[in-house]
Amino acid sequence: MPPAHEESAPQTATEVLEADADGIRAAADLLRDGELVAFPTETVYGLGACAFDEEAVGAVFRAKGRPSTDPLIVHVAGVGSAEALGDLDTDGGLARMLVEAFWPGPLTVVVPKSDVEGPGPRLATAVSPTQTVGLRCPAHDVALELLRTAGVPVAAPSANRFGRVSPTSAQHVLAELGGRIRCVLDGGSTPLGVESTVVGVGEAAGCPPGSVRLLRPGGVPLEDLVAVLPPGTLEDLGSASVDPGVAAHSPGTSVSHYAPEVPVVFTVDTPGLAAAVAAGLRSRGLRAVELPLPEATEAARGLYSLLRGLDEPPTGGTRVDAAVVSALPPEGLGRAVNDRLLRAAHGHLQHNADIETIDGILERIGVPLDAPTARTDQR
Repeated sequence: MPPAHEESAPQTATEVLEADADGIRAAADLLRDGELVAFPTETVYGLGACAFDEEAVGAVFRAKGRPSTDPLIVHVAGVGSAEALGDLDTDGGLARMLVEAFWPGPLTVVVPKSDVEGPGPRLATAVSPTQTVGLRCPAHDVALELLRTAGVPVAAPSANRFGRVSPTSAQHVLAELGGRIRCVLDGGSTPLGVESTVVGVGEAAGCPPGSVRLLRPGGVPLEDLVAVLPPGTLEDLGSASVDPGVAAHSPGTSVSHYAPEVPVVFTVDTPGLAAAVAAGLRSRGLRAVELPLPEATEAARGLYSLLRGLDEPPTGGTRVDAAVVSALPPEGLGRAVNDRLLRAAHGHLQHNADIETIDGILERIGVPLDAPTARTDQR
């Protein structure tokens, strides 16, 4: 497996810029100069670099400790900018159909890279390990103005260390990457709270020609995609995961991702099971809590703050040993929330609360069965 890029050691204080005209201009100048800039989108904060700058894109991987097999999404100011980078007309124009319906918005399309001849700039090779590129036009005034002012496409994964909880505020970015990046453009809390939906088109996504594959559920629900595409076009693999070291078509498809340090147990199908599992863990001496979720839209908006709060208890509070959360109905944004929780729990589900299950959970989260009150180490 190709190793993750070694994380950059903190170098200097990360500047926080206000998301006004002066701040956006300054951030755009930094991007053009090869610096890393974190900025808000409607989904989460992204860690941006000029997508044409090989060194800057490499710095994104180093700052995050991200493996080179995990591609970056390239953010653009509109369809015209996207056409210079990727083939939206592949497979009968299915990608174009989607971007016309959902851009600006939380949708990333994975398409073949454009075969543009001439002396113009090219995407940095580190953006994607395959011959495809993921493109997105964000629906956020600050992000769009930054892209227009910079005048370059911006490669931007979420602004956090690889595999950790995504940031939905500038403060989250500083907690993750403070001292590793040049600046954060502070646009307040992100309104949606989970990443974009990622779809691949035809062979670019490894599926049959003339079809679309859902690679990662996100801000555009599956039902909305189905309503736009021709009948039978969309292929949904659920929460599919790539093996370690395999070049991925989409980011966010590792079995373990979006994960706090506190172990998370994810339960499905059975009402009351999360409470029963939490009680079983407490009976073995752990500080275990059940995390109740609101309806899907609110759950998505607050999910990463909820998970981040497990590692950062209030002043004077005690960090718990484990958290148990139950799946939402798998529809609308509930599908994206469940996907993130599944990966935050390292892909594990618990289907019952008997003693064997509780012992299995204890073993998985690193608590010796003969000393169940011992605190778990970071996973």
